[in-house]
Amino acid sequence: MLRAFIVAATPVLRSGLRAMLNSPGIEVVGDAPSLAAAPDLHSASVVVVDERLLDDVLRGIEGERGMAVLALADDERSATSLRILNLRGWGIVLPDAPPDELQAAVMAVGQGLVVLPPALAERMLNRLPVSLSEQNTPLDEPLTPREMQVLDWLGQGLSNKLIARQLQISEHTVKFHISSVYAKLGVSSRTEAVRRGSQLGIITQ
Repeated sequence: MLRAFIVAATPVLRSGLRAMLNSPGIEVVGDAPSLAAAPDLHSASVVVVDERLLDDVLRGIEGERGMAVLALADDERSATSLRILNLRGWGIVLPDAPPDELQAAVMAVGQGLVVLPPALAERMLNRLPVSLSEQNTPLDEPLTPREMQVLDWLGQGLSNKLIARQLQISEHTVKFHISSVYAKLGVSSRTEAVRRGSQLGIITQ
């Protein structure tokens, strides 16, 4: 029996998710409107979370590789945030996914698999390298000063621990800055982030 915990902002959504997850193979052990209100979160093997609360939940379970997370979302930023934490299993389902799809996704991430909606998976897998004509295209959302600092340290080859030490912040905060940098630059690795930052003139190598 897979033990699931629901973190969603509204009572209606939490109630709906409970009803949808009710099945012979899944036991919902609790639900909460936020991470702060979820003392029993760690009693579950899978956390089902609303996209709006995803960052808070990931901060709370950072470092716990035995945990699996399924987010109700449809964006690459959420996928990047989940992927960089090295969770046991993780996935994304659309907020309007039917009960059978939601249950199957929970079971899959609980078994250590990665689950993505087909359209999102296609966007991520088929993303082409930045073409020469696009190399200097301005970002839709500019990096913050702190994100630019983090990107600069990435360009110098520093680890998360060393970046945290240089900026006097925690390692998990560094990870979330890196996740945001990846999303804004449209990349999925340190190497790509540094290359894209160099192309845009944000950093020099």
